[in-house]
Amino acid sequence: MGTRIPLAALKQVIVVAEYLNFRHAANFLGVSQSSVSTRIKALEEELGILLFERRHRGVRLTEAGRSFVAKITVGIEHLDLAVTTAGAISTGVVGRLHIGLHCSIATGFLADLRRRHRKVYPDMQLAISEGRSAEVLGKVRDGSLDLAFVMGATDLPDCHSRVVWSEAFVIAMPIDHPVAGVKRLEWLDLSSEIFIVEHGGAGPQLLNHIARRIVERDRTPNIQRCDVGRDTLMHMVADGEGMTLIPESAAHVPFPGIAFRAIADETEQARFSAVWSPHNRSPALKNLLDLAAEMNRLA
Repeated sequence: MGTRIPLAALKQVIVVAEYLNFRHAANFLGVSQSSVSTRIKALEEELGILLFERRHRGVRLTEAGRSFVAKITVGIEHLDLAVTTAGAISTGVVGRLHIGLHCSIATGFLADLRRRHRKVYPDMQLAISEGRSAEVLGKVRDGSLDLAFVMGATDLPDCHSRVVWSEAFVIAMPIDHPVAGVKRLEWLDLSSEIFIVEHGGAGPQLLNHIARRIVERDRTPNIQRCDVGRDTLMHMVADGEGMTLIPESAAHVPFPGIAFRAIADETEQARFSAVWSPHNRSPALKNLLDLAAEMNRLA
């Protein structure tokens, strides 16, 4: 067609088809009867078909009119849905965020954040993927992840970061280990022990922390890196192959054969940072970061 049909004209056709009366349709639309009649007549002339048969007390749809109204009703419903959905996505209440992490989501701040987010934004999905810190940070940089949660304060020149929450460190050891019963366990008590940590996840950060604490006590660290997941690592601890250091939230999930003990002279906490690209303008990302900040203030 040589000209565009105004959307308002199509909507008026639908209303007239519902009321089968120009005056009643005009009252519903809040416009004059003459404007409705004039616009529909112009549309009929543009289409080259008669949509309505005019009668003394109203109008009746022609066969062509019924077919036309049925099709444009579906089209306008799809258009309204598209507009509504686009508006919801633009405000960050509908859609999906891709989150990378190297820590457990079973308990602690991150688990609480996900539950709170689902309650506040039920139509926004958080797609979770796990990996080593370097892997998830690389995916933030290339845009395949919207956000990463990693252990430690992260200072990357090409990313924004913010410490979101902190929690204590605890030692996981075999339940029958001689120091498991020590009332005030200190790093010196642990300096001759074998520690095992994951290659992936938060393993590198935990290895550095263990080594630093033992060296500070003039001892030589004995740390073994294992290319295993968290569950296998904890089974290895339970079997007496070594101890490991974990964030306190991980100790909230009981594990057979393992005792979790606080470290009396540990002065630092495990800090977890959110990292995202400065080029990511997603409103959904901002909503999640704002929610995390609010939860941290209230903690």
